Order: sequence, then structure tokens, then C-alpha cells
Amino acid sequence: MYFVEFSQIAEKQFFKLDKEIQGRIINVLERIKIRPFHFVKKVIGTNYYRLRVGDYRVILDIKEEKLIIFVIELGKREKIYD
Repeated sequence: MYFVEFSQIAEKQFFKLDKEIQGRIINVLERIKIRPFHFVKKVIGTNYYRLRVGDYRVILDIKEEKLIIFVIELGKREKIYD
């Protein structure tokens, strides 16, 4: 099972969200801990992955050798890819 870590930027972005959205993101992150590649898609042009949570996107770096899902950034779909 993978372990989830947040970057400082992602942590700040996470705590600015509504409690309902925070709960949804945590639920989805808990679900992908076992087989993360089944739930994510590759971000074109980078080594990162994206996870869809409603209108929000979570940008991840999955380190297979250490079993870590590193949350880089999260936010609304319109703003996250800038």
C-alpha cells in the first residue's frame, strides 16, 4: 500500500477548500492507495499524474520504488493547468 504525502503548496491549497471538498479529496486519496495507476492519468508533457475529484484536479508524482504518492498541487480544473 502507498503512503500519501502533501507538498507545502498542496497543503495550503487543501486547507483553503471547503470541508466537503476536503473530505471528498481525502476519500479518493484513500481509495487510490492500493492501486494508484488504475485511477490516474498521465499529464501530457510531464512525469506527473492527475486525479479527478469532481471539478477539482490533484496533480501527483507517484514514486513506485518508495511506495509514495506525492501530492504536488490541487485546485479547480480551470486553474490547475496554468
